[in-house]
Amino acid sequence: MRFSVDGWDPGYGTSLGIDDTETVVEVRTDIELPTDRWAPITAGSVPQPSATIFVDGVRRIEARLWIDDVDHDRPEQPASQASMGLCASYAAGAVCCCDSGAHFLEPVLRRGLFTVSPLAADVPTWAGTYAVVPTVLKESQGLVLSLSAALQHRLTELELIAAVGARQVEGHAADGDALLVVDGPVRGRAELARVLGVIKSHQTAYLEPPLHGLVGRLAAGQRTPVFLLDTSWDRYSWYLRLPGQPSHPWAGIVRVECATNIPAAAAIGLASLSQAVLPRYASAEYKDPRAPQNLYPVGALERELRRRLGHPGLLYRALRAAAAA
Repeated sequence: MRFSVDGWDPGYGTSLGIDDTETVVEVRTDIELPTDRWAPITAGSVPQPSATIFVDGVRRIEARLWIDDVDHDRPEQPASQASMGLCASYAAGAVCCCDSGAHFLEPVLRRGLFTVSPLAADVPTWAGTYAVVPTVLKESQGLVLSLSAALQHRLTELELIAAVGARQVEGHAADGDALLVVDGPVRGRAELARVLGVIKSHQTAYLEPPLHGLVGRLAAGQRTPVFLLDTSWDRYSWYLRLPGQPSHPWAGIVRVECATNIPAAAAIGLASLSQAVLPRYASAEYKDPRAPQNLYPVGALERELRRRLGHPGLLYRALRAAAAA
């Protein structure tokens, strides 16, 4: 038996989660090359950006609360029902990599109480205040997923604030040729210039089997031609293999995407630029459990943001003390 072990720490799932079902999206594969001429594209010589800015966010649920549904006619009586809420901390920030080195840009941090209860109020603690975020219950998702989705939506908004803030920094970070790299899809960030989204794991097989097989034959630094994904929101995309230890055919593969508010030629230019930039920041297995897809600046940013969130044990004790008060 010949086999390989996925390099990612099992706690993060797997880098590959593709199933055999047909995709429901429409894909145009003739953007850069005719479909019958698809072949791995080797990196060429392109000018490096003056700065590469990596943007990411982290979230953490500090505690689950139960908010009593008090009977207004008999407020002195114990509540017979309660609504669940999530007390969460979330933060977003950026790392700028330029000629002067790599440095963090000022992050943004929020704490919130996500709940559907109309009786909810802000929760002040000695470790910070958890502001109420009213959430709509979606019957198709259920309460827990609705709360989690609301938290993710707020984190995405915070990441956009961090990205816009990084573009407004005076000096080299605001140069017109600076490249912005977000960890995840570019949805909601289309108005930002020269932005790439890097997707580390793969849940959907977007390409037909012959083209899908081409991805597994990519060498380090090579990419597929650009294709167009036509779903609920459109974007240009391509697959790129980062350098790393050889393993299964999709080891080290990331899917990169950009918005469709630019011409196809500009998207192809960004695809070539991604080959020149992203492999430089590919992580090694002994340093990152999601190597090589979790880029070094992103991993460092995640660690710094989690540090800024505070110690989870202390925050939990602060919430317990607030509840007792």
